[in-house]
Amino acid sequence: MSVQESALPRQGIEGLYAEHHGWLRGWLRGRLGNAFDAADLAHDTYLRILSSGRMPEPQQSRQHLAQIAKGLVIDLYRRRQIEAAYLDALARLPQPLAPSAEDCAAAVQALVDIDAVLNGLPPKAREALLLRKLDGMSYRDIATRLRVSVSSVEKYVATALLACCQARLALPRD
Repeated sequence: MSVQESALPRQGIEGLYAEHHGWLRGWLRGRLGNAFDAADLAHDTYLRILSSGRMPEPQQSRQHLAQIAKGLVIDLYRRRQIEAAYLDALARLPQPLAPSAEDCAAAVQALVDIDAVLNGLPPKAREALLLRKLDGMSYRDIATRLRVSVSSVEKYVATALLACCQARLALPRD
């Protein structure tokens, strides 16, 4: 969605930016300890507001900006953890088997996308899917572990797989 297509009044977002951008950038720098990441996430915060089409009430502006920014900080840390784990696994591979930089970037993005889908699932659905797909557990064993019925496990796994399929279909095609 472009700025022109946004439902927000142009003066409103410009005023919000002018009044609070410096504060938000400083607040983020204090949390991140890094001016570059703070500047990026501050801008991303305003992009989220633009894309949502909803301006906060003036008295709630900083609280609203901080709430969005906190989510972006969590996303940043989660992405970095995923990337570090992937790079650590790659470091253990023999050099001829190591993927290209482009393949690494694509794999990290795919892992981040999968993580986002899994974290959007109800906890039991996420756990059931991971136990089934990663640990190879039977539905009966998962039911025992989660203290639910086998039919509940079937529903949890189906819900999780549906969410994964929907996320896959939503990805842009190359």
